[in-house]
Amino acid sequence: MTKDASFHTVTQKLLDAWLRTTPTAPAAPEDIHRDVVDLLTIKMRLTIIVLEGEDPFGWQLQVVRPSGFASSILNINTLFANQKIGDFKDRSYMESAVIPRYREVIASQKPSMELVKTRLLGVNIAYERLILPQKTASKPAWLLTVTNGRFMFNAPERQARLDVTDEAVIQLLTEGATAKQIATELGISHRTVEHRLERMKERYGAKNTVHLAAMLVAMHLHRENDKS
Repeated sequence: MTKDASFHTVTQKLLDAWLRTTPTAPAAPEDIHRDVVDLLTIKMRLTIIVLEGEDPFGWQLQVVRPSGFASSILNINTLFANQKIGDFKDRSYMESAVIPRYREVIASQKPSMELVKTRLLGVNIAYERLILPQKTASKPAWLLTVTNGRFMFNAPERQARLDVTDEAVIQLLTEGATAKQIATELGISHRTVEHRLERMKERYGAKNTVHLAAMLVAMHLHRENDKS
């Protein structure tokens, strides 16, 4: 196998290794992740959570393999460095997206696999996450978690009023349509579409059309999160 292994392959190998462990002889985290570390892609992270005490803010994050993905929006590796959960910069993220799921896995001593959509330091993010607890007859001493980043969008800081045509242009743009395809669909000229896109880029401070599309998707996610 190579580092191009899919997240499904990685999680399946971790689950297989976890299933081979027993509560009567509690395993170390290395027994679970030993054969997958070299398979992780740049979007994946592998972390051990050392469960010291009852207070989750005292639990320790120990990075086994950091993400190789770099972004100007968030420095994930700096954020998720070796530290106590209580020292993490975004406490609300830990309280809403992390600690409740860790508690559930500890209580059930069963794996958890899910797609997480949340906000971290104001940025909309989504990632796949597998959490594995130590099998033990008592309380687990550790959790093992592997994540696979899906997207990271920063909503525009500037707000702008958009008319009906702008909204239609945005909808088609975020669906992947080109300026020519948008013009044909809306029955307006290609030049008009380009003019509207340029105006929206100026309003939102977007560097280019791709950046604008990402901002608009993030703005939609931001609104959806606020409703929920």
